[in-house]
Amino acid sequence: MNIKFLSTLFLIVFFCMSFSVIKWYANLEEAKKIARKEHKYILLNFSGSDWCGPCIRFHKEILENETFQTYASKSLVLVNIDFPRLKKNQLSATQQKINDGIAERYNSQGIFPLTVLLTENGKILKQWEGYPKVTTSQFVDEIKGVIDHTQ
Repeated sequence: MNIKFLSTLFLIVFFCMSFSVIKWYANLEEAKKIARKEHKYILLNFSGSDWCGPCIRFHKEILENETFQTYASKSLVLVNIDFPRLKKNQLSATQQKINDGIAERYNSQGIFPLTVLLTENGKILKQWEGYPKVTTSQFVDEIKGVIDHTQ
């Protein structure tokens, strides 16, 4: 094989790995199964993706941050329960009903954003109301601290 081909292949693999995006689930029951299988905690996030400024900012500045994503890929199963308002972004009637049921249990006051750390069985460990006024590293440290105290 020639060195040019191997160099190109290496760069492609490296590029793809450095931009990996972690998966967000919309189905809490599926997330619980994965969390039990992988022995992870669940981070449940309630957002209004097309109307809630703090929700959008939280996703961009914290949840999409490399520090958070690196930690989450090892320790968390992520669930986003979205409540979009614009007609073009509406979820299916089935998904809306599922989201309403999850909100009834974990966000009955309709707080946005609301982030909830759960055990693999759905027990609430901690809640963050609104946009956390911390850095991404501090947010990750808070999650780690809660998890450390439950083990």
